[in-house]
Order: sequence, then structure tokens, then C-alpha cells
Amino acid sequence: MQFLRNPRGAGRHALRSLVVFSTVLALALAQQPQQSPIRVQVNEVVVPVTVTDEKGRFVSDLEQSDFKIFDQGKEQTIRYFNRERNQRVVVGFLVDLSNQSRGQWKSLQEATTELVLNLLPGDKKYSGYLIGFGNEAELMVNTTSDSDPIVEKLRKVSPSGGAAFYDALYMACTNRKLVEGEPVDPRRVIVVIGDGHDNASTKTLEQVLELAQRYQVTINAMSTEAYGFTSDSSKNLVRLAEETGGRVEYPLLNVYKDTPGFLSQPSDFGNYQLKVGTGGYTAAILGSIYKSIANIAGEITVQYVLRYVPNETDESRVKRSIEVKVGIPNVIVRARTYYYPFSP
Repeated sequence: MQFLRNPRGAGRHALRSLVVFSTVLALALAQQPQQSPIRVQVNEVVVPVTVTDEKGRFVSDLEQSDFKIFDQGKEQTIRYFNRERNQRVVVGFLVDLSNQSRGQWKSLQEATTELVLNLLPGDKKYSGYLIGFGNEAELMVNTTSDSDPIVEKLRKVSPSGGAAFYDALYMACTNRKLVEGEPVDPRRVIVVIGDGHDNASTKTLEQVLELAQRYQVTINAMSTEAYGFTSDSSKNLVRLAEETGGRVEYPLLNVYKDTPGFLSQPSDFGNYQLKVGTGGYTAAILGSIYKSIANIAGEITVQYVLRYVPNETDESRVKRSIEVKVGIPNVIVRARTYYYPFSP
């Protein structure tokens, strides 16, 4: 009876039902799988860049227009540029606790402690974690903005056994507490205190290098090679740093090269200007260590960050090359040399 008394209302009700049904049907059809689906994947590539002059001094006043970035040899459009100092960062401290470090442990212990205090000043923008590696890799202090737990742990450990260096790198990439925003903001950085040798890992150099590139980690190192004694394993450390855009410091390798008159004054102990048993040796070592700490700290805190989306992608390529050029003469540019655009 109500329908007969109100035919216009019934018509409007029927029309609304038809519109709803048509909308639902259109959505359902839109969600049906197509014969040839179009796959769209946007991969923003993040490239931290360090620029120094010929004397190693950081160049921090460049503009976006000074940079060019090439992907597979083709110039790209830089969509994001940041030169702000002290950007957010997560630093992993990987310390060699093998027998190889025993001879220089006191110096290395002090150097690592100073590096931690420099890079974790108590500001929430900076986080860090500690991994020690002897026969096995161990996450000794998980990600924190407080330097005290890391410093306290460093005071208690001592070297012994083998070196599971590659396992430590794998752990740094996969097994610690993350900070919201990684790896874009904050960036991911690893600092290795060791000489790069490995004799106890289940992982390989190639595996951890690929993993570091996929996880957008920059690897820096303070080498424990000392007093002219080098090893083939140092090449691995250099490769890890260069391919991810980092650097290697050698605070104990040429400690006295800048000491005036060294090896020039005859004595019963040899032609030494600095007398054995005096404070001259200690001062030279500490000076070299502090210089290396300043270089690594600067490498992490004085960086440009560039981002771009590749003009074209090719899934047949396992990895793609990156080249960063700066339009001013006589500078050294450090940046990652390639990246992986797709998941494994």
C-alpha cells in the first residue's frame, strides 16, 4: 500500500539500487586479473657522497648543480639533495677480537672508545650498536643512542681466537634492532676496527658485500695493520669500503712518517730521534689515532645525500653501476659504485 501511495519514492529507491549495483560491478571487473598486467616498480636510489680535496680536507659547501650522477652511464635527474651536516645515522661498530688484534689491543681499545664517544654524543639523531667477532660474531650491545653501554662493554672485552669477520658483517645487516626510517633517514654506516682477515665465518666476502649493497650500508674501517706489517686480507677491507662508498684509515701503519728527524739520530738503540721508553712514541701513536678518528667521523657526518629514480630499468641486470661526478677540479669523490634495483 505504501508503494502505491508513493510511486515517486519507490522509483528513486530503485534507481539508487541500480547505481550501487553498477558501481560494485565496475569495481569487481576492475579487480579481475588482466591478460597482460602492467608492472610498475619505482626504485629510488639513495647515494651518500663524500667530497675531499687533495689533502683530505672535507669540501662541504657544494650545491646540487655541482653534482652529476650516472646510472649505467646515463645521466639522471637528482630529485633530492641534502648537504646538512650531522644528519641522522645508525653506526655499527664491528671490533676484531681475534688473536690478530692482541698486540695492538690497548691502542685499538682506546681508539674505538673515542670513536664511539665522537659518533654517539647523546643526541637522539645518532644511534649505534656493537658487534665483536672472534671465533663467532656476537651482538654485544643492541642499537642505542647512549654511548655508555658500548663504552662499558669495550672496557671488559679482550682478544682471543679466530676471526669471523664476514659473519659479523652479515649480523650487522640482518640481526639488530632497527631505527624507524632506515635506510633513508637515518642512513646506515658500519665502522670496522680490524684488518679484514677472516678464518672462521660461514659467510663469504661476496655474500656480505652484496648484502651490504642491498641494505644500503656504507662501510668504513680503521685498520689494525701496524708498523709496516701488511697482509693480503687488507685488500678485502679496501674493497668493502670502496664499493660501498666508505674509506679505510691506517692509524698504526706509518705512525712516524710525519715525525721530523725520525731515524736520523744515532744511539745505542739505533738511529732514532724518539728514545725507546719515552713518551715520544705514545704521543705519535695517539696523534695518528686521533687523526684517523677525525677522518672517519667527518666521513660520516660531513656528507651529501643524493636521491634519484632511474630513467629506465632492466630486470635482466643483476646490478647497476653508479658514478658521481663533481664539477670542480682536484677533488676526490667517494660514493657507492653500484646497487641492486630488484629483490633477489
